[in-house]
Amino acid sequence: MVGRVGWSAGGLLFAMVLAMSDNSVDPSGNTEAFRAFTQDTPQEPAAAASKTPLIVTGVVVAVVLIALIAWLAS
Repeated sequence: MVGRVGWSAGGLLFAMVLAMSDNSVDPSGNTEAFRAFTQDTPQEPAAAASKTPLIVTGVVVAVVLIALIAWLAS
């Protein structure tokens, strides 16, 4: 039996838990898992993205805007 149930002096029912199971595992309890957690493997930085598509898009937008302004002005 896990607990005990009884009556208090005021006539109210009370329960006392004597033991509870611990279903969670403490990660620091396992030395191997803790060492694996704390050891950082250096990761290579991501390759820098090329800015060429951004520049080409900017030039195309600028040309379209200039053409639109020239067309509206005429």
